[in-house]
Amino acid sequence: MVLNREGPVLVEGPVEVVGDDGTTARSDRFLVAICTCRRSRAYPWCDTSHRRRKPAEPRESRPDGRSHQNQSHDQDQEGEEA
Repeated sequence: MVLNREGPVLVEGPVEVVGDDGTTARSDRFLVAICTCRRSRAYPWCDTSHRRRKPAEPRESRPDGRSHQNQSHDQDQEGEEA
């Protein structure tokens, strides 16, 4: 089994996957890509839909632990209080 951070789980086949609802999907291929992003139209099999998703960028944090993205909103609120 191979785990990819931004992609599917690769498993040597044949593979049988049991879904949350109890349904079973089977593949007789020698290598199977199992979807982990849940965007695949062929779920549980990967159809490379994860490639259209941009990787999340790490957020920078301020010394007070809040995100820089809220900084302009925080400044607006401070201006209203004055």
